[in-house]
Amino acid sequence: MNTEEIDQTTVKKHLIAHGIKPSVQRIAIMQYLLSHKTHPTVDVIYNDLAPSIPTLSKTTVYNTLKLFVEHNASLMLTIDEKTTHFDGDISEHAHFFCLECGCIYDIDMSGIHCSCPSSNDFSVTETHLYFKGFCKQCQPSEQ
Repeated sequence: MNTEEIDQTTVKKHLIAHGIKPSVQRIAIMQYLLSHKTHPTVDVIYNDLAPSIPTLSKTTVYNTLKLFVEHNASLMLTIDEKTTHFDGDISEHAHFFCLECGCIYDIDMSGIHCSCPSSNDFSVTETHLYFKGFCKQCQPSEQ
């Protein structure tokens, strides 16, 4: 599992910087997002955090993630038509979705040049760049 433990002080600062009042649940959920680069779903976050936070509900996780997205503190990924995933990394990057195992990987945007044509017709507020295919572990072997 791709994890890097982020301390609570950093998490609190991150939430406050995005206009979100820290609470026990919000800190735990944001800490999970920032520490787990696996693009988890509501169910995964709930199942992993519920044993240590008995008062946590799936509705709280969903509403908290919605709040994070509304305040630009996290990203909501709809790369997989069946499931919504969340990403604590709000830096500019693309995503790759493996059609076999369902894993989502971050892709560095350096070397990828894509922009909306400059025009008075559009005011771009966000961009999502998704790639789909097979990850290294799931690529069909050549025969």
